[in-house]
Amino acid sequence: MRPTHNPTMSRMKTARRGGVRTEPAVAALAFAILAVLPLAVDGYPIYILPQYMLYGILAMSLGLLWGAAGILSFGQAAFFAIGAYAMGLAMKWELGGNPAYVALLASIVLGGALAGLVGYFLFSAGARAVYFVLVTLALSIIVEQITISQSDITGGYNGMFIPRMSLTLGRSVSVELSGDAGIYYVILLVTAAVYACLHGVLRSPFGKMLVAIRENEDRAIALGFNTALYKTAAFAISGAVACLSGALYGTHANFVSPSLAGVLFSTQVVVWVAIGGRQSLLGALLGAVAVAALSNYLTAITPEYWQLVLGIIFVFVIVAFKGGVAGAVEGLLNRVRREAGHG
Repeated sequence: MRPTHNPTMSRMKTARRGGVRTEPAVAALAFAILAVLPLAVDGYPIYILPQYMLYGILAMSLGLLWGAAGILSFGQAAFFAIGAYAMGLAMKWELGGNPAYVALLASIVLGGALAGLVGYFLFSAGARAVYFVLVTLALSIIVEQITISQSDITGGYNGMFIPRMSLTLGRSVSVELSGDAGIYYVILLVTAAVYACLHGVLRSPFGKMLVAIRENEDRAIALGFNTALYKTAAFAISGAVACLSGALYGTHANFVSPSLAGVLFSTQVVVWVAIGGRQSLLGALLGAVAVAALSNYLTAITPEYWQLVLGIIFVFVIVAFKGGVAGAVEGLLNRVRREAGHG
């Protein structure tokens, strides 16, 4: 029997293909603009933008997990803080020839291992939805309390000072990143690399399997797939990326404190991704940059009500645009394409 033509499915496939083609091009344009920005402006924007880009990496780590696999985590701040403290302790104890390299590698391994371990026990036990959210929420609380209680190591409430990293190649080449422009470009390159890697993951069979789990996990299990293993791997990748961003944040900000692992910061990450668009890595990235910048601006002009204003914006975007700003933009572009095709 010949399959019947389904115009709705055809339009959905066309829309998906359009989105796949469009996002990398827009991402390339965004990174190009960020690359030339230090040539046009200097001062505070060049200092603060790397911090926002690192927030963007953190948001992309949640975008992979929540957007592709449909798994909402409130524990991304815990991994972010672990990475930052790993950088601080490596610098403090002067581990290896270049402590920053040791810290970056350790943060990736620690984040991936911890997330993989937690994910294995949770997903193997069949934990879904609200149970996973609660456990990851508890993870943030645990990490925050550990950083407070182990004050001899972490500095407790006083936090920990972290010097700027340097780039070294052997014993003869050393590039100090004490200036804002140098570390700006390092973080920009890392952000672009993380985006490219995660985009590749989503385009791979592994990424497509995560989408299948998000859409109908029971059917995926019935087809013989070990969904717990796929979700564990996704959580491990997400944790490793979040830890990497935290390590770079620590050396850029020169400081880390327990609040970085707190529930409030984890909630902010969810807000960034929800506003930007959880099914778009670029949406999560730009959403984090835009909302963090807006929060900074609102704090300056209305320190008492900035959270209220941000909350109103969040509710408006969630109600008006189900897929966030990125979803709304993609829907508009698809509508324009369809109208152009009919014309």
